[in-house]
Amino acid sequence: MQHIADAAAALASGRISAEALVDAALDRIADPAGEGGSTFTAVHAKAARAEARAMDALRHAGRAPSPWAGIPLTIKDLFDEHGHPTPAGSVVLKDAPAATQDAPAVARLRRQGFVVLGRTNMVEFAFSGLGVNPHYGTPRSPWDRATGRLPGGSSSGAAVAAADHMGFGGLGTDTGGSCRVPAALCGVVGYKPTAKRVPITGVLPLAPSLDSVGPLARSVACCALLDAVIAGEERPNPVAHRPVAGLRLGLPRRTFLTDDMDTTVSNAFQRALSRLSAAGARIELFDIPELAELPAVNATGGFAASEAWAWHRGLIGARASGYDPRILARIRRGERMSAADYLDLVAARARLCAAVAKRTEAFDAVVTPTCPIVPPAIAEVEAEGEYNRINMLLLRNTAVGNFLDRCSISLPIHRPGEAPVGLMLTGEHMADAALFRTAAAVEAALAEG
Repeated sequence: MQHIADAAAALASGRISAEALVDAALDRIADPAGEGGSTFTAVHAKAARAEARAMDALRHAGRAPSPWAGIPLTIKDLFDEHGHPTPAGSVVLKDAPAATQDAPAVARLRRQGFVVLGRTNMVEFAFSGLGVNPHYGTPRSPWDRATGRLPGGSSSGAAVAAADHMGFGGLGTDTGGSCRVPAALCGVVGYKPTAKRVPITGVLPLAPSLDSVGPLARSVACCALLDAVIAGEERPNPVAHRPVAGLRLGLPRRTFLTDDMDTTVSNAFQRALSRLSAAGARIELFDIPELAELPAVNATGGFAASEAWAWHRGLIGARASGYDPRILARIRRGERMSAADYLDLVAARARLCAAVAKRTEAFDAVVTPTCPIVPPAIAEVEAEGEYNRINMLLLRNTAVGNFLDRCSISLPIHRPGEAPVGLMLTGEHMADAALFRTAAAVEAALAEG
């Protein structure tokens, strides 16, 4: 079974039990030939099996809390989970007190009966798009595991778990691309909602001005369902059908968003655009000159460095030696940012959000590659210079959606056996439901091509 709807149908018909679904996922996690060891920082095998048996009993009695009761999922290691610490991929918080309650996003999944398999690995404190973690290991992208390719980050484990069927999806976070980048590099779907729709309470912060909570899974429909649950929305049909014919997709020109793609990404992107055009979508070139201002606007460190420094400065003072040095250096950039710099940044963001909205409001979505390159080898980022260069390249396109406070989704568009490539669709602020309908139409059209 690929998708949440498949599992729900099988549970409803009695063709499978929740216990069997959970056992199958746990077997994949425990397989020594697989990626489970580096994909999870904690596996809740005993609790997950007990919850699955409870959901089976409730379903047998006609009292299952939802059609999805008993379906196994994962959560990123920076969500509060009752009875467990929240180390966020670090060792400096490994011995932190256990959380006394679930984060709201986790609690909403549990209320529907979803079973949490465990906590997925991530970049330490979510501050990189590469997926590298020196403390818990780096899970490999499903593509070319013999070489060892980057999974993308920071929600690395969530993407690998979804790709390798270690659950039917999982919760990640996205501050500059941390759901969409690993989705693109692992060949799954990753969603970044309009940030305020899903509470970030109980989520260890990177930059609250940019942080958002989103799902990673194997289809648009799976992500739409999980998004509706964690947002507390009643959407019985979150991806109501719409035809691809007539869609208006804006393709930026003369910006960095479509520059410097490697050959594999360029070919897959052009092939996808051609298929969509042939199916009746209107691909329209347009200009976003305001994006040229972003490097200068963020030159003093941006929201991520300044807000991360505000949260971490006490912990760094006490335990700096326990940090990944590359993450520590990124956080410390915020130490140099003044209050005036920060207020200028806030004002610039408001101005650019308003200006760009006027340029994109006529489109159903803006379309770009998610990342301009395929997954590099993990060994390529051992040198600090390459670590920083490739990290900025992977986050280059996705970070725009966070700064502009948009909803955005990455869909896999590569052929079987090819290196993974993501197509990114970005919608308007608070237009999440419309973006899901657009993404579902695009996904269906590309599947038919």
